[in-house]
Amino acid sequence: MAAVDVIVDNLVTLWRIRAVRHYFPWVFLVISAVGSGLKELQLVPQTYFSSSRNALNVYFVKVSWGWTLLLLTPFLLLSNSSFNRSVSFLVRRLLSLVVATAIWYVCTETFFFIEDVTGRCYETNIMDVVKEFPSKASCRRAGFHWDGRDISGHSFILAYSALFIMEETAPMAFLKAASLSALPRMVLNLLYVALNLLVIIWVWMFACTSVYFHDTFDKILGTVCGLLGWYLTYRVWYQKPLSPGLPPQSQSKEQKQHA
Repeated sequence: MAAVDVIVDNLVTLWRIRAVRHYFPWVFLVISAVGSGLKELQLVPQTYFSSSRNALNVYFVKVSWGWTLLLLTPFLLLSNSSFNRSVSFLVRRLLSLVVATAIWYVCTETFFFIEDVTGRCYETNIMDVVKEFPSKASCRRAGFHWDGRDISGHSFILAYSALFIMEETAPMAFLKAASLSALPRMVLNLLYVALNLLVIIWVWMFACTSVYFHDTFDKILGTVCGLLGWYLTYRVWYQKPLSPGLPPQSQSKEQKQHA
């Protein structure tokens, strides 16, 4: 597992660079703006990723929140318990997953609602005949085309998931000196590498969304919603006592004694 250790060390070093963490959220706004401009100017050629049926979209992006929770939940438990084994502390930290899931659910349902109330059903893409259906789902089930305010759920969830992972994997920088047995450390390392790979996929697919899908306004708005979800929790609410709190940011006394 020496190769994995090297990869982990390099990733930890990268994320400990202050500028990387500081500017990472802005990367999504830049990609969204530039990608939307390229789309409007039709400067990006059609590729495998211009189809919504590409494998990464079908098997990862469409269930992106599931992937994020699947890998982040055990990582959060293992990493946080290495700092503090108190049940109350771990439950409090696990609430960050509940809050994040609530943000994901409320935002995506709101996007669906907005698309329903602002849209109308048409017989074809050229919108020549209006059909009376109350929602996008019923319209499309009937084989027609729905046109409404389609805020980009992909832009939202990919930006939000990547920032969520960035925040919750931060304790890895302080676990190198922790007195962990071989198996927990190996599991943590593998989860950490997998989560970083997931971030790479999310950023790549966010870029593909920006250059191939949705209107500019819908992508920018979806991105801003993702950034706000991250900012209002990790930069505002989680700084307060009555909150799930931030991930451990430094070594405990016990860890320092073993260092």
